[in-house]
Amino acid sequence: MNQMDTRLAKLARSGDRAAFAELVELYKDKIYHLAYRMLHNRHEAEEIVQETFLRVYTNLDRYDEQQKFSTWIYRIGTNLCIDRLRKRKINYSLDAEMSDGEGSDWYSALPSREETPDNQVVLSETQDQIRESIKTLPEKYRAVVILRYLQDLSLQEISDVLSMPVTTIKTRLHRGREFLRKKLEQVL
Repeated sequence: MNQMDTRLAKLARSGDRAAFAELVELYKDKIYHLAYRMLHNRHEAEEIVQETFLRVYTNLDRYDEQQKFSTWIYRIGTNLCIDRLRKRKINYSLDAEMSDGEGSDWYSALPSREETPDNQVVLSETQDQIRESIKTLPEKYRAVVILRYLQDLSLQEISDVLSMPVTTIKTRLHRGREFLRKKLEQVL
C-alpha cells in the first residue's frame, strides 16, 4: 500500500487528477472516521475531510516520499481536528447539546457472540457508555486512544502523526486506558 500511495502522490504532484482522485478514494472514509471520533460531529468531520484533502493537494510538493503517505495524511487530519477542538473549547458548555449518536457504525464491526435481543440491548448500551467515556477523555489522551484503537495505527505511526516521542505516546495511551477503565467501572 505504501508504494502505491507514494506512486499516486508523485503522479498527483505532476498534475495527474486521476491519481489524486484515487488518493481521495483510498483515504476519505478513514479520515472521516478519524475526524468523527475526535469531534463527535458529522458536519465538522465532513469539513475536516475536505480541508485535509485541500491541504494535501496544495502541499503535495512538501510530501517527503521517504515517509509513509498514510502517516502524512493522518497528521494533517489529526492536526486539523486538534485545531478545531481548541477553537471549540472556548465555547464549551455543560449545557451544550449532546451528539445524536450518528456515526456509530464502527461499533457494528464488533462481533457478537450471541444474537438475542437482550444481549443486543446490553451491547448497545455498553457501546454507548464506551463512546461517551471516550468523549470525556482529555484531548491529549483522546487523540492517542482513537488513533491506536479505532484507527489501528502502531505506536510509531501515532508518534509520527502527533510529532511526539513513542515514550510519550505510550504514557498517554496508558493514562487514557486508565481513565477509561475508572470511568467505565463507575457506569458498567
